[in-house]
Amino acid sequence: MGRREQAATSFGSGVTEEVGALLAPVDAELERRYPGDPGTRQPVHTVYVPADAFGPTTLRDWGDEALDALDTHAPDAASFAAVLGLADDLAQPVYDRVRAKLTREPVEDLRIDFEDGYGPRPDAEEDEAAVRAARTVAAACADGAAAPYTGIRMKCMEAAVRDRGIRTLDLFLTALLASGPLPGGLVLTLPKVTYAAQATAMARLLEAFERTHGLDAGRLGFEIQIETSQSILGPDGTATVARMIDAAEGRATGLHYGTFDYSACLGVAAAHQAGDHPAADHAKAVMQVAAAGTGVRVSDGSTNVLPVGPTPKVHDAWRLHYGLVRRALARAYYQGWDMHPAHIPTRYAAVFAFYRESFEQAAARLAAYASRTGGDVMDEPATAKALAAHLLRGLECGALDDGEVARLSGLTRADLETYARPRRAELGRERGA
Repeated sequence: MGRREQAATSFGSGVTEEVGALLAPVDAELERRYPGDPGTRQPVHTVYVPADAFGPTTLRDWGDEALDALDTHAPDAASFAAVLGLADDLAQPVYDRVRAKLTREPVEDLRIDFEDGYGPRPDAEEDEAAVRAARTVAAACADGAAAPYTGIRMKCMEAAVRDRGIRTLDLFLTALLASGPLPGGLVLTLPKVTYAAQATAMARLLEAFERTHGLDAGRLGFEIQIETSQSILGPDGTATVARMIDAAEGRATGLHYGTFDYSACLGVAAAHQAGDHPAADHAKAVMQVAAAGTGVRVSDGSTNVLPVGPTPKVHDAWRLHYGLVRRALARAYYQGWDMHPAHIPTRYAAVFAFYRESFEQAAARLAAYASRTGGDVMDEPATAKALAAHLLRGLECGALDDGEVARLSGLTRADLETYARPRRAELGRERGA
């Protein structure tokens, strides 16, 4: 055996250390600002229910109303597929999964609304509603009957309603904690955030609550609702929403687009206020770029066209909703709002069809990448990450099953996690997780 030739280098021994010292602040800043995906399930929708309409049976009521809508207006797979234009091979699997989902878990994310859906009320009435909501949520969590994610939307930080919003937040959190540990899926939504300082104010409130009750620092986070033009573009021409994420001091969990408030702010006529309006596309693109890599997730808004009335009218509303959801999914907006129980069948139909129609190709491409066998597409690590994330989202919402994903990709859910969230997987290995 001959001796291996030593590779020649040109940099002196101290150059690497010098570069490392130079970039250490950048490394720390990248880690702080762009930690990557949080590695938790993202719900496919958020359902908003006015606080005075929320009760122990709300989730089941929504599921039953959604099933009734299917029974009345699309009682079988063929009729539902005909309305939505589903391919023949998707019709039965999607329909069966929608019905199963409505029976098992009709709502993935519930927000009890104390803002626009609730309106101004006497203080004593809102006080009572906030405490009652907390106790109802606590009871549902104890019984295993709560949605995976549940919380409140308080009033905003504008001067006219600020004190009322803060009091409702305090009453809800205090009553919830008094009933037991805070639920893991607790979500808080701050609407109409216009200035970054409002996000900081919310962060300080949550920090104060944690200190008072001895909770872990950072236990409470919140969603920022984007509903004004100033949220997207500041007076100096900068992207305000990016500053809001930073101003939330690590507590921002989501950016939610408010379709109708934002459209009205720009002067869009009521008949044209919709999620596919160019103004909406611009706002959501800015939100998406601002949130990328930060661990803050984005959510689309809603449609106010309700699937109610005679069957032809319901079918029209279903087609509209289905199309808007599919459009959002293709644009990497994996979550949106639903305003009515009859919206839920088309929400899940759109989501399930989206994941199932591309499932086999995604699994095959990821399998080829994992085995280094190649194929007709040359994928890179970033694409493998996207493929794995796609399959994980399909599993988490019920569009796909573990068995079929493992059969076609040769990968377990843990394997998918490693590809989809490589930085977090590596951190877990370093910490012995």
